[in-house]
Amino acid sequence: MAPLNSQTPPVLMRRHAAGMSIILNRKEVLNSLNLEMVRLMASHLKEALADDDCRLVLFYSSDDRGFCAGGDLRQLFQDIRNNNMTGVNRFFLEEFSLDLMIHRFPKPVIVIADGLTMGGGLGIAEGADWVIATERTRMAMPETRIGFYPDVGATGWLFSKCPPGYPEYLGLTSYEMTGGECVRLGLATHLTRSEKVPDLIRAIESFSAKDISHPRELLSLLTRKVNAFFDRNIEPQPETDRWVAEYFAGKSSVMEVIDSLQVCGLRQAPCESIFGGLSERSPTGLVLTLKLLRHNENLPMERVFENDFKSVQFILRHPDFLEGVRARIIEKDNQPRWKPDSIEKVDLSELILA
Repeated sequence: MAPLNSQTPPVLMRRHAAGMSIILNRKEVLNSLNLEMVRLMASHLKEALADDDCRLVLFYSSDDRGFCAGGDLRQLFQDIRNNNMTGVNRFFLEEFSLDLMIHRFPKPVIVIADGLTMGGGLGIAEGADWVIATERTRMAMPETRIGFYPDVGATGWLFSKCPPGYPEYLGLTSYEMTGGECVRLGLATHLTRSEKVPDLIRAIESFSAKDISHPRELLSLLTRKVNAFFDRNIEPQPETDRWVAEYFAGKSSVMEVIDSLQVCGLRQAPCESIFGGLSERSPTGLVLTLKLLRHNENLPMERVFENDFKSVQFILRHPDFLEGVRARIIEKDNQPRWKPDSIEKVDLSELILA
């Protein structure tokens, strides 16, 4: 492979025997997404769709520290402060359209999620057919820490991927999954070693797919070629899964979750630590997250993304987002002043979902 560097565009495209690679290349911010990146990826996908010789699309990063850290929060912060809401809304609208395009894409899509893969990075990955993690992979949806909510369709697709209770658990607590745990919990499909990634990329890009038109046949044959790269020794955690299901599955009230964790914390350390973590989150972010999880659970992805955009309009007018980004990202004092400051005072009455 030719060397890649940060002086080139923030998204690169490479044609090869199997089809197309889309390479995230904004290294200075761990591939945090901006509108330019979203538009480049969408353009490349449209080109891949129109090209009969392109059989699959492979996403990866030019930076081995991570695939994508999420959206560019500093840019969003500045745009909102400068009252550039047209630009902010355009970013989210086009980002969600890109994510939905990947969910619908008729040709196989593969994402190598080596390293940090959070927020908007998961938005790209979770519509793919294969998501390949490594021991360095760290996946999370940390949005409630910054007064936001897990967007990019997460409140819909988490239910089709995760064991019971984990959609609520991951969405509310921002729990960070690492390595094989990303496969165990359903957000990745394969696990490999990070040192094998360059050879794995070469193997996929050199795959001769010219005479294969059906996606399932292509992925089946590709599996035979790259099977040796994957580690299937992923240890189950039945006790943890039962605990998460007991305290999070199907819950419709954040106070119900918090109250049960508070009681449980008298007996179990995990409950106490998670209770403490939730108390640091934006109350509005938590209530909005659970509302969307319950509402979007069985909806088609088109409706989920429609509700995401409605929720973005609501939360960006709310003071918690700017305050959360200020406290966690800009000034880093980690002392956000949430408004309101309690779950009981949160009012979502003006948010009407589809």
